[in-house]
Formats: sequence, C-alpha cells, structure tokens
Amino acid sequence: MELWIPVTVAAAFLQNLRSALQKHLKGRMGTTGATFVRFGYGVPFALAYLAVLHLTLGRPLPVPNASFGLWAIVGAFAQIAATFLLVHLFAFRNFAVGTAYSRTEPAQAAIIALLLFGEGIGWSVIAAIVISVVGVMLISVARTAVTPASLLTSVASRTARIGLMSGFLFGISGIAYRQASLALASSLPHPDAVMQASYTLVVVIVIQAVAMLIWMVRYDPDELRRVVEARRVGLLVGFVGATASFGWFTAMTLQQVAVVKALAQIEMLFTFASSVFVFKEKINALELAGCLLIVLGILALLLL
Repeated sequence: MELWIPVTVAAAFLQNLRSALQKHLKGRMGTTGATFVRFGYGVPFALAYLAVLHLTLGRPLPVPNASFGLWAIVGAFAQIAATFLLVHLFAFRNFAVGTAYSRTEPAQAAIIALLLFGEGIGWSVIAAIVISVVGVMLISVARTAVTPASLLTSVASRTARIGLMSGFLFGISGIAYRQASLALASSLPHPDAVMQASYTLVVVIVIQAVAMLIWMVRYDPDELRRVVEARRVGLLVGFVGATASFGWFTAMTLQQVAVVKALAQIEMLFTFASSVFVFKEKINALELAGCLLIVLGILALLLL
C-alpha cells in the first residue's frame, strides 16, 4: 500500500475529531476565534514535529526559495478565506446547499491542477472522484428539505455560489501547499516528503496565526481574550489540527491533490458513523445512498 493512503485516512479521522472539538468552542467565542484556535494553538506542535525530524532524527532542513514562499502565502490565505466562507454559509437558511457545493473541492482541484500545471488524471480516477463527490453532496442535504433535483437546479443561488467558491479556495490552498512542498525538494540531498511537508506546515501555520492575531488585536481584542481563556481545549484542538495538517501536507506531497481529497471524503463516513453509533441518530435513504456512493468511489480509487 502506498504511504499516502494510510496517511490520508489518518488525517481525515483527525480532522473529524478536530471539528468535533471545535464545536465546543463555538459557544465560548465567535467564528474568528474558533478559526484562530486551530492555527494559533497548532503552531507549537508544528514546530515540535519539525524539531523531532531535524534534531532527533537528523533529517536536514530544506532551504526555502521564492517559489516556496509564493505558494505558501497563497495557500495560507486561500485556506483562511475558504474556512470563513464555509462558516459564513451557516448564516443562511439553506446553508446545506452551499455546504454540499463546497464538497466539490476534489473535482475543482483536479481542474485547477490541470489548467495551471498540466496535471492530468485518468478517466477512471475522474469517475471515482465524481462518485464520491455526489455521495458527499447527498449526505450534506439528506436531512433538509432540499432534494437531489433541487440541488442541481440551485447552482445559481447565492449559497451555492458561496459553497462553490469555498470549495474552489480549498482546492487552491491544497494545490498551493503541494507546490510549496515540492519546491523544497531541490534544496535537499534527496527528496524527503515528510520533512518537506513538516517545513511547509510550520511556515504556513505561522503565517495564518500571525495574520489572524494581527486582525484580532486590531479589530476584536475581546475575541482574543476569549481565545486565551479557552486555552485548555484550544491546545487539544491545536494538537489534533496540526497533526491532521501534517498528514495532509505529507499526502499531498506524495500524490496529486485531487486524488488525496477524493480519498479524504472518507471523513464524511467517520462523521456519519459518529452520529449513528455514538449519538444513536436514525439514517434515511439519502444518507445511506450517499454513504454507499462514497464507499464505491473510494474503492474505485484504491483499486485503480
């Protein structure tokens, strides 16, 4: 089994856990603070991973270049913007539509990578991506009044446009992180995906934390106070979030972003399993169909 596969599955599981932990913060702080926690409290753990690789395991540090710096900045701010748009969707009555469209990220990432870098993927991989994306979209709207038919006709709605833009920006951030990490390979004695990913993570997460910290100090100091008061949960969110990001960055260094993101749809299965087996919620036909499609898409992806 290729390394990127178990790394992606582990990262998806940790991301699901991080999201669950962040929900505990929503009642104690606003969107900005809850978003900052994953970055700000993740910095020390990202630094710790890099220190272990370099100081304990003796892996050489890469030397950043202009290409790395450009893509790291693009990825950092694209991810912040995508996250804000996704959270903003919850202010709309039919937020499920936008959330469903945001899940088109793997398909959008494939198109972006093809247009910008000529990274083509086979028709079989495209089919696997489409199947899993449709499955995720079905689950996203399964408990609302939205139907698959109305979902298709709502593509011009405001929430759909915001969702698509969120997915687009998440796709941009993933591709930017991959390009930043790959740009470091030439400065090492031999390519080291783990070290390249760790170094990229540190730079990106510091950029994000500093940018959001400056924003809160300038425009929302009360939110910063709430972030400090929630430091116990915040540190746990930061640890899980940084570990998940380390996994994402490693996987995307080893494999094309669209393929990694397609497998990452397994996160929805983790979320769904939690709601059914932990919270004892009943499932409906659309949710079951969505889960089956995700499983089918993932199996197709792994068997190619």
